[in-house]
Amino acid sequence: MPSIDISKSNAGSLQLHYQDFGKGRPVVLIHGWPLSSRTWEPQVTEMVNAGFRVIAYDRRGFGASSHPWTGYDYDTLAQDLHELLTELTLQDVTLVGFSMGGGEVARYLGLYGSKFIRSAVFAAAVPPYLLQAKNNPEGAVSEQDVQKKEGAVRSDRLAFLEEFTQKFFSDAQGELLVSEPQRAYAKMIAAFASPKGTHDCISAFSRTDFRADLAKIDIPTLVIHGDSDQIVPLEVSGARTHQAVRHSALHVIKNGPHGCNLSHAQEFNHALIAFLKAH
Repeated sequence: MPSIDISKSNAGSLQLHYQDFGKGRPVVLIHGWPLSSRTWEPQVTEMVNAGFRVIAYDRRGFGASSHPWTGYDYDTLAQDLHELLTELTLQDVTLVGFSMGGGEVARYLGLYGSKFIRSAVFAAAVPPYLLQAKNNPEGAVSEQDVQKKEGAVRSDRLAFLEEFTQKFFSDAQGELLVSEPQRAYAKMIAAFASPKGTHDCISAFSRTDFRADLAKIDIPTLVIHGDSDQIVPLEVSGARTHQAVRHSALHVIKNGPHGCNLSHAQEFNHALIAFLKAH
């Protein structure tokens, strides 16, 4: 995998690894937590065959990228994305953010605007704001929920990942909607992530308010979400993002769990590619 050096890192040498396939209009894929760009496997071939250039990178602390001790806040993660786009001189880009990656899409557009961005996709994504607060009673998680998850990752990360990946790919009735080898593969990817990054990102995606970022979005936007998502429920995330982003489109995957890009890959890919071709 090629990589870029993150020039503004305060953690010494830091490399961001990425994959770059195909020719055509660029689409940048931003993976979820605590996974890596490998989880876009069901999408990459279909998008390249549809005529797009597909760039999928590993967030700092995950996959083959460097594992620094700090920098897991969204301002820094959006800066990493900005450096990737700058280094590869990408323009007319579609940003596709899955789960935690949707936060990077929102914060990038909030900080840097849409000069180089053609369109955006939020897939099972965490915006607008997951934490329950006085000004956000619709939030999906309480402060106690966040602290419990942080504690579980600190005390026995692998046991946490075993349970998490089950829920990640299961519907509201608890039925696993991918094969057991696929679930185990996701757990393996997550197991080799930075323990510190895995922990710190919980605070980032749980406690970050993206509502002001979403209000700034002025480009075509697609929201894809499963209605059986047990990790980031549709009603508190995707549905609210659709309401917040002007002229956005919403595609709901029936019985789709959080990992709907894998469990419902054909429907997910069809909706994504149709949006890319239309916008």
